[in-house]
Amino acid sequence: MTTAKCPICGRATDAPAQPAAPGGAVKLPPNFPFCSKRCRLLDLGRWFDGHYRIPGAPLEVAEDGPAPPTGARPGQGTEGT
Repeated sequence: MTTAKCPICGRATDAPAQPAAPGGAVKLPPNFPFCSKRCRLLDLGRWFDGHYRIPGAPLEVAEDGPAPPTGARPGQGTEGT
């Protein structure tokens, strides 16, 4: 194992070594990449609160649901639903 920094508090945490063979399984520490369950839950809370955002234009939401993707025609992509 090597060490890495926890993205929340900066403490050193165990990082998995690369697998010896392609497709080999690597056992991750239970809270990786965080140092503890507390830091893992703090990160989750930040996602829920909207502190982390993926850049892009805001979506327009109609009363009956989200708008269709740009360039889609009515009825397109609804087969089998």
